[in-house]
Amino acid sequence: MAATVSFKVPSPHGPRTVTVDYARVGSGEPLLLLHGIGHHRQAWDPVVDILATEREVITVDLPGFGASPGLPDGLTYDLATTTAVFGAFCEALELDRPHVAGNSLGGLLALELGREKLVRSVTALSPAGFWSEAERRYAFAVLLTMRGIALRMPRPMVERLSRSAAGRTALTSTIYARPARRSPEAVVAETLALVNATGFAETLRAGGSVQFVDDIPGVPVTVAWGSKDRLLLRRQGVRAKQIIPKARLVRLPGCGHCPMNDDPALVARVILDGSR
Repeated sequence: MAATVSFKVPSPHGPRTVTVDYARVGSGEPLLLLHGIGHHRQAWDPVVDILATEREVITVDLPGFGASPGLPDGLTYDLATTTAVFGAFCEALELDRPHVAGNSLGGLLALELGREKLVRSVTALSPAGFWSEAERRYAFAVLLTMRGIALRMPRPMVERLSRSAAGRTALTSTIYARPARRSPEAVVAETLALVNATGFAETLRAGGSVQFVDDIPGVPVTVAWGSKDRLLLRRQGVRAKQIIPKARLVRLPGCGHCPMNDDPALVARVILDGSR
């Protein structure tokens, strides 16, 4: 069941009210799931029911994405602010150091929450921030191209393309290795989420200087990478392991950048194992 929550976040000009959309299902230790740039919390739908058999699962739309409004004036879309937002979100929902899993931008946020000791374990699926400068420019160019195409595409065309496996491949093969598995309704919804992502440009701009360079001692960390990730290349996982030496590095065979859809059972198992 979807819900919204509002809470105060500090800013240089005094506290600002942030509102986010989220859903909560299942029982057990809390597990917070964070999506990537231009996506929405429904990116996790393929794995939520599996996870909810053992965890209380909280999926959330990042500010300026999905159904969550953008950040108010005085707050920027940088890593420090977004980390503070989710610290305040956990307080508002009375989540005492939840487990966290994130994909792409969400994976970077999950690692940052771990670095700040705000969570009890981290699972990062193809996290941002372990790129070389050339790899970052490539990824940003791909993301901008994806959004540009989505912005120019009339909704009836998106709906028509989504009805065939070939059309779903054309729309989503950048992030999925097995795009035909995504339902037509999900492809339409996530294309519209990319179009309507008010936080997209500022988040991308803030990410231009981001590099994750710190170890995360005292928190269990899993980093998992799809073998067919075409956006953030899998060698970045090796760099993540060098920076976080005690992290468990897992290969996801046959999975793309958003592996939750490509192999839900495998991804759910990796997340559950990483959040013991």
